[in-house]
Amino acid sequence: MAVILSEVSRTLNEYLLVPNLTTEDCTPDVVDLSASIVRHPVAEASPLRIAVPLVSAIMQAVSSPRLAIALAQTGGLSFAHQNQPIGEQAAMVGAVKRHKAGFRHSDINTKPTATLGEVSRLLKAAERDIAVVTDDGTPTGVFVGLIATSDFHPQRHDLNDTVESRMRPAGTLVTAPPTISLPDANTLIWDRRLDLLPIVTDDGRLASIVLRRDYELHKQFRNESIDTDKRFRIGAGINTRDYRDRIPALIEAGADVLCIDSSDGYSVWQHKTLRYAVEELGGIIPVGAGNVVDGRAFRYLADAGAAFVKVGIGGGSICITRDQKGIGRGQASALIDVVAERDRYAAETGVYVPICCDGGLLADYHMAIALALGADFIMLGRYFARFDESPSNLVNLDGQLFKEYWGEGSQRARNVARYDQGETELPFEEGVDGYVPYAGSLYANVARTTAKLRATMVSCGATSLPDFHRDAVLVQVSQQSYAQNGAEVRLRSGSSGGGQ
Repeated sequence: MAVILSEVSRTLNEYLLVPNLTTEDCTPDVVDLSASIVRHPVAEASPLRIAVPLVSAIMQAVSSPRLAIALAQTGGLSFAHQNQPIGEQAAMVGAVKRHKAGFRHSDINTKPTATLGEVSRLLKAAERDIAVVTDDGTPTGVFVGLIATSDFHPQRHDLNDTVESRMRPAGTLVTAPPTISLPDANTLIWDRRLDLLPIVTDDGRLASIVLRRDYELHKQFRNESIDTDKRFRIGAGINTRDYRDRIPALIEAGADVLCIDSSDGYSVWQHKTLRYAVEELGGIIPVGAGNVVDGRAFRYLADAGAAFVKVGIGGGSICITRDQKGIGRGQASALIDVVAERDRYAAETGVYVPICCDGGLLADYHMAIALALGADFIMLGRYFARFDESPSNLVNLDGQLFKEYWGEGSQRARNVARYDQGETELPFEEGVDGYVPYAGSLYANVARTTAKLRATMVSCGATSLPDFHRDAVLVQVSQQSYAQNGAEVRLRSGSSGGGQ
């Protein structure tokens, strides 16, 4: 007969943290949120760490070079989605890797023959006030000038006139060679009162740009996720079908870490993919795997060489796998089981394999619960989909702003490689297509979320994630505990609970 587990499947929402002693040395400014991303010997540091334990989901509605750069600036990591041709995904990774900290790949470009109307629409859509002009309108073309919203006015100038008629020509502008250092570039920006400094090669081609506003961001975010060449880090999703072609292309593009993107990771197909990366490619790039909900599946993937293991099936806000297939487990129960197996595996083998909590996170405090239960870092879809930097459209519904958001198991995404249902198309959906309330800038929201995490850890007497894993005390919550918090209070205008 079937095995029936005696435990109840519990969610993150069913637990609260019990405060520990907060000492004089335990303050938010000393809390270290940095997290291991890939496997490492127990007594050694992980070769890949991030300053904040937040990564973006491998989803079309979430992944974009713009979001990847912003998240890397704030200390996290993004994963380029794999539900696209290999060349397009590699280009997405390459677009991020072409950025160095402070040296930006130009993403707002136009040709001198374009019209003022065209560039006006371009700037408005990108919410920018300046565009780089190159001979062919590409980010690597011959640099010929700059045009900003201050260079023309729609009511004063004919919008059918060319960009060339109103741009500031290259010969009149301050530029710098690719050999310039970032400190020298920033000095030039401030001394010459520039908003944008073009970096131009000896043959006149645009190499990159340096923005004044990036200097301010760098001063605000000092824990950027960068590689040894000071390029922003980015991960990428892969599947178990075309991995022999996709992985080498992503390595060539500069990806820092990969992750098998699947709704159910306990499969021989993931084992084969991992063995290819470890044995045939020599482990030159770490590959995470998942998703799983118990210790058996964790050990299976860890033994195969998984760099990290993702936990969670059916708990995502956009996922309906449980409704369609009856498969899954409450996210808290899944984490408790997998964390216990991770710790046993580390004790037996001397190798620590990080755990990523993916799904079941509906509020900021759920992240703290997940980390307290033992997760090393957290993968978020809906959370990041709400921000300016996500690639989905901003829409107005009945006077309220929303961002489009859809699951990879929806008919809109048609991610057959992620949801292997034995067909070349999806015969049924495991995700839905909808909207999430617009929340503004990633920078402000991540800062708020990490402030909450630090404050929570201080209340629990922890100043690092390993301390939090070891010392956190949690208690199950009854329905009445929540009912007690539900007394109606009329809030003053502008007051907010501050949730997601």
